[in-house]
Amino acid sequence: MIINFARRAHDHNWEVDPITRSLLDTDIYKLLMLQFIWKRFPKTTASFSLINRSVNVRLGDLIDADQLREQLEQTRKLRFQKSELIWLAGNTFYGRRGIFQPAFLEWLDRDFRLSDYELSIQDGQFSLAFHGLWTETTMWEIYALSAISELRTRASLKRLSELELDILYARAKTKLWEKMERLRDVPGLKVSDFGTRRRHSFLWQEYVVKAISDVLGSNFTGTSNTYLAYKHDLEAIGTNAHELPMALATMAKDDEELKASQYRLLELWQQTYHGELRILLPDTFGTTQFLGNAPDWVADWTGQRADSKDPFLAGDEYIAWLEQKGRDPRQKLFIASDSLDVDTILGLHAYFSGTIRNGAAPTDFRQASDFLNERKWIPERRIRFSAGWGTLLTNDFRNCNAQGSGDFDPVSLVCKLNDANGRPAVKLSDNFEKALGPREEVQRYQRVFGLAGVAYAPVVT
Repeated sequence: MIINFARRAHDHNWEVDPITRSLLDTDIYKLLMLQFIWKRFPKTTASFSLINRSVNVRLGDLIDADQLREQLEQTRKLRFQKSELIWLAGNTFYGRRGIFQPAFLEWLDRDFRLSDYELSIQDGQFSLAFHGLWTETTMWEIYALSAISELRTRASLKRLSELELDILYARAKTKLWEKMERLRDVPGLKVSDFGTRRRHSFLWQEYVVKAISDVLGSNFTGTSNTYLAYKHDLEAIGTNAHELPMALATMAKDDEELKASQYRLLELWQQTYHGELRILLPDTFGTTQFLGNAPDWVADWTGQRADSKDPFLAGDEYIAWLEQKGRDPRQKLFIASDSLDVDTILGLHAYFSGTIRNGAAPTDFRQASDFLNERKWIPERRIRFSAGWGTLLTNDFRNCNAQGSGDFDPVSLVCKLNDANGRPAVKLSDNFEKALGPREEVQRYQRVFGLAGVAYAPVVT
C-alpha cells in the first residue's frame, strides 16, 4: 500500500474529505456492545461527554469548531451499506458465524440513527456531549475521538512546508519499521491493532495495519477497527468496555446491588452471546476487589484484559487467582492494552510466555525485553499473552516534526459515559488518575468497592 502522505497533505483539500468514511469505521466492541444494549436495554437513556486529559493541549484553539461540526454532521448522515451488513451477518468472528443476530442487523439497516450533540468551546477546550437513547449515543465515542484526533493532525500539517512534511512521514515510517523489526519472528508473539480512537489519521492507520500485517504475518492477529477488517480481510478483535459495568452500576437500587452489578453484567453478556466473547475487563471498579469477590463461575471465562494496572502486576494477580480457583492459567488468555509500546510488549511476552535460561525470571519489562532480544528464554508459557497495541502504534509521531514542536504528539482524549437513565456513572479504575464521575459518587463507590490494589500512575495515552 503506497501512499505519498507528504504530497497528499500538501495538495489535498481537507475540507471536503470526510474522516469517518463508513459506520463500520469503529472498534468492533462498539458494535458488540450496541447489540447487547439493543437487546437488553433498548429504552435506557444515556449521555456521553468528551474529556481531554492532556489539559495543556488546547484543542479548541487548534481545531476549527465549524470543521468539527461539519465532520459530526457528515457522520450523522451515514448509513450502514448492504454489503457491510452482509459481511457482519456472514463473517466469522472468533471462530463463530452468526454473532450478529438477523433482527439486530435489520434494525441497523432500518432504524439505527446517531443522536444529536451539543458542541461549544470553553477555555480553549471542546465541550462535546451526546444525549438520547443509549442505542443512539454509544456509537458516538469512536467517531468523535477519531474525528478530533485527525482534525488536530490536519491543522498541524497545514503549518508545514512540503519538505517538512516529507521529513515528518519519513521519520514516522522509519520509527514504525524499527518497531516491526524488533517484533518480527519473535516466537509465539501475538499483537493486534487497538489504535482507532487516537490515530494520526484514517489513512495512516490503514497504512500501519497493512504494513504490520505484511511484516509480522501470523504474529499479527487482527485489528479492532471493523472497517479495516472488512476492507482487508482481517480478524476483527474486541469484546466490550467499561461503559457496560458503569451503566449497570447506575441501575443498582442499593449498595449491595451496586457491588453485585459487575457480575450481573457478566451473566447478561454470556447469555446474550451464548458463552462466546468471554474476556473479563475487571478494572472498572478495581481489579483486586473484582477478583476477590467474584463467583467461582467467573473463572471459567476465557481470559482477562488489563487496562489500567501495571500489566506485570495484573497478569500475576490473574494467574494467582486462577490457580486459587483451581483453573490452569496456561489455558487462559491475558491481554494488555494500556499505553503499550515495543519494550513493554516484548517484556510482557517474555515474562508470561517463557522461562529464562540460566537464571531467574525478569523482574521488570526492560530486563524481560533484554532476555527476549538475546533469545535467553525457553518457550514455556505461564499464560497465553496478547498485546492490544493502541496509540503508540497508530499515532507515534513523537520527535518526527522537523520544526521541533510537539504538535503531533498524541493526546489523552476520551469520551465516557456520564449517566444512564439520569443517574450519574462512575469509573474507579486501578489508577486514581483515571477515576471519573461526580466527587460524591466516586467517594461512595470507593466506600462500596474499596481501594485495594488501586495506585497512582501517569496517564500516557
